[in-house]
Amino acid sequence: MPIYHKQGELPPKRHTQFRKPNGELYSEQLFGTIGFDGMSSLLYHHNRPTMVKEILKSTDVSPKIALEKNIRSLKLVSFNAPAKDDFLEAREPLLVNSDIIIGVAAPRKSLRDYFYKNTDADEMLFIHKGTGTLRTIFGQIPFEYGDYLIIPRGTIYQIDFNTEDNRILYAESFSPIYTPKRYRNWFGQLLEHSPFCERDYKLPQNLETFIDTNEHLMKVKKQGVMHEMVYIGHPFDVVGWDGYNFPYGFSIHNFEPITGRIHQPPPVHQTFETNAFVICSFVPRLYDYHRLSIPAPYNHSNIDSDEMLYYVDGDFMSRNGVQPGNISLHPAGIPHGPHPGAAERSIGQKGSEELAVMIDTFKPLMVTENALKLDDGDYYQSWL
Repeated sequence: MPIYHKQGELPPKRHTQFRKPNGELYSEQLFGTIGFDGMSSLLYHHNRPTMVKEILKSTDVSPKIALEKNIRSLKLVSFNAPAKDDFLEAREPLLVNSDIIIGVAAPRKSLRDYFYKNTDADEMLFIHKGTGTLRTIFGQIPFEYGDYLIIPRGTIYQIDFNTEDNRILYAESFSPIYTPKRYRNWFGQLLEHSPFCERDYKLPQNLETFIDTNEHLMKVKKQGVMHEMVYIGHPFDVVGWDGYNFPYGFSIHNFEPITGRIHQPPPVHQTFETNAFVICSFVPRLYDYHRLSIPAPYNHSNIDSDEMLYYVDGDFMSRNGVQPGNISLHPAGIPHGPHPGAAERSIGQKGSEELAVMIDTFKPLMVTENALKLDDGDYYQSWL
């Protein structure tokens, strides 16, 4: 996300001496992407961020694949995924390929017993239920219903929930997650036709700085393995930082829909992109206003991408029998479109109150064992 931000205390020039009140040097760290060519931030630590004392254990957490090659449309009832106390143990990977892991989670407890870092992937957490605070090495981001939280790979974080009733859609992306390039100028600023702007971002605030040399448990995900490591010094020991690479939040309620006289294609709903998939937001909007318009989407073939749609709230105009928390998968190779009667029902309607998150991938999605436990079994026949 090309926007500059800073927190805390900084030296006037980078890579120069920056000393504590007692005269010792702070420890500078470059937190960068794509080698030294991508976005980065500079952080200043009280302790060296490199002090690993012990590696306790390593556990394979790779998704268990049930269907490697799938052509069946699926409807998953994600609210049937069990709630669990632990933030990471609650994660249920459902649809995966070599670029992304898509899943849901219902964590009951805040993550406070350890720190977490995903070095494989950027993370997108969409908050369907619950409120709380994402606590990171860069500062805090309060969140609520409808918020996307974008967490760059390598970010150390914990998370606080205000209640035990929490539901999250998550995606782990092995490519960096950006805002759509077509909405930005060559400087990176969001353009006037963008459906959101920089004012809508929830940036890290209230930088927490802890000074100790105690032992702290860190769980680090790398190559599908969760490593438990003991670090010396509190991970949140940053006295200041600045740059372009940091976590942020964005509310789906701040996405301004693009409408037209006739039905607009899915790219007008695009909110984030990578080189391997896109994330789109379907929000309440005025329907098409041509006198002969059909607001329901036309049938279309997913020849080059699989489509996953997570239904959040409202009246899902093009679908029959869909409830909040349901996930539909429309795989490449077969056409899909509005359910029987949906096109006719949409004619003459003035607007939609639906809220949904769509992820379109450019490689086929494999179906996990967890997903099959949530499958309703006959969704693929629902167009008969």
